[in-house]
Amino acid sequence: MKTSTIPSLRVEPELRQAAEKVLREGETLSSFMEESLRAGIQHRKAQQEFIARGLAAGEEARRTGEYFSAEDVFGELNDMLTQAEKTIGK
Repeated sequence: MKTSTIPSLRVEPELRQAAEKVLREGETLSSFMEESLRAGIQHRKAQQEFIARGLAAGEEARRTGEYFSAEDVFGELNDMLTQAEKTIGK
């Protein structure tokens, strides 16, 4: 696959210095920027999917008339957390 370039990014000198200070051994600023861009894209995709699931759940609740109270949901989540903590030996 052919590669392409991303437009150059103009930043304040302080931001560039901060980025350079956190580079790992052997890592270049370009590779750090590529990794950051990939992570940002993945984060945005996850956000979009989360919102889509929430909207679909809301539509399903309106369609079926089945709703759950926050108290019930938090109680169930707390039970799941307690069980997970027991499983890992906390």
